[in-house]
Amino acid sequence: MPLINVRTSISILNANELLKGLSLKMAELTCKPESFVMTSLESNCQMSFSGTTDPCCFIEVKSIGALKPSIMSEVLCKYISQETGIETNRIYIQFEDIKAECWGWDSRTFG
Repeated sequence: MPLINVRTSISILNANELLKGLSLKMAELTCKPESFVMTSLESNCQMSFSGTTDPCCFIEVKSIGALKPSIMSEVLCKYISQETGIETNRIYIQFEDIKAECWGWDSRTFG
């Protein structure tokens, strides 16, 4: 049930590797099985940040519990910056803790 959605203004050449790496990171950070982690990547988005169109990134992290924003923010910013070259001060992350009864999977919900 952890989901990480990455939107960036740049082209990502190693998209599959980035998605796989994010999947592993999310499993580790949430202590949840990777078999439940979903990753999504949207590149070449029209974006601006701080009044410029220099490379930037917006990340959404959603999960049923297990969120540790202060720890996850550092890990994810560093990882995205390392993999894409986007400066960490041009990355925003939104964390959302979802109620189990509001997350569906396999024709049912988790709560």
